[in-house]
Amino acid sequence: MLYTPGEIAENYIGIGKKKAAMGADKMFLLAVMAGIYIAVAGCGASTAACTVGGSAGKLVSACVFPAGLTLVLLAGSELFTGNCLLVIPLLGREITLRGMLRNWLIVYLGNFAGSVLVAWMVAYSHQLSLFDGQLAASAVSTAVAKVSMPFLDAFLKGVLCNLLVCLAVWVSFAAKDAAGKVIALFYPILVFVVCGFEHSVANMFYCPAGLFAAGLPEYAKAITTDTSVLTWGNFLFRNLLPVTLGNIVGGAVFVGGVYWWVYLRHPKG
Repeated sequence: MLYTPGEIAENYIGIGKKKAAMGADKMFLLAVMAGIYIAVAGCGASTAACTVGGSAGKLVSACVFPAGLTLVLLAGSELFTGNCLLVIPLLGREITLRGMLRNWLIVYLGNFAGSVLVAWMVAYSHQLSLFDGQLAASAVSTAVAKVSMPFLDAFLKGVLCNLLVCLAVWVSFAAKDAAGKVIALFYPILVFVVCGFEHSVANMFYCPAGLFAAGLPEYAKAITTDTSVLTWGNFLFRNLLPVTLGNIVGGAVFVGGVYWWVYLRHPKG
């Protein structure tokens, strides 16, 4: 048996209230862990793609990346993109705007810290030396492509990405056991990766990994991409900013807002 969409919406009210009321220290640590989970999944997806190469590599990568959200949901942690659903208890007047924004800010910073930490460890452990440096070259070319993307493109790809991520979270809440949750979330995440949509927390790993790799002489021979546009400023303002805004719209408006309107706008009784 599964929870119905209406039951999921009602259940999320309680989940959201707990998230908003969580202590800042606990919230930040759980957010760091979520950043680590997404970053490790990103590293695994990139490594898997390099073992295959070509268009098949992207599909293999898309099959590996859902491990990140699986860990986030089953191990218990706080992910900014999924927490865009906090708009549901906000619209239901069960939490305040201040409480939601507090959660978003703390979780966002924690996700950033965890993701960048993994990116640093991956680069400086020379894990990117795999496949004769092809993994380093891939990390740099991926980062360059992301920071070179036009603002509107990054924003719209961010909208589409978190539409799928929040739907993955949403349908996982329909299941009552771990296996059901994993199966439910797998396909929406696979679709967003295959399509090349933009996830702010994943980019907190991919872009710093490319930045770190580009700055290490050990990878210089393998890197052929022009890295002149690959700077921390371009990462933060030309990629992370528009992608984050798009993620908020995709998750809070197209999933959270719509499902609140459909199932919770008119209270029972």
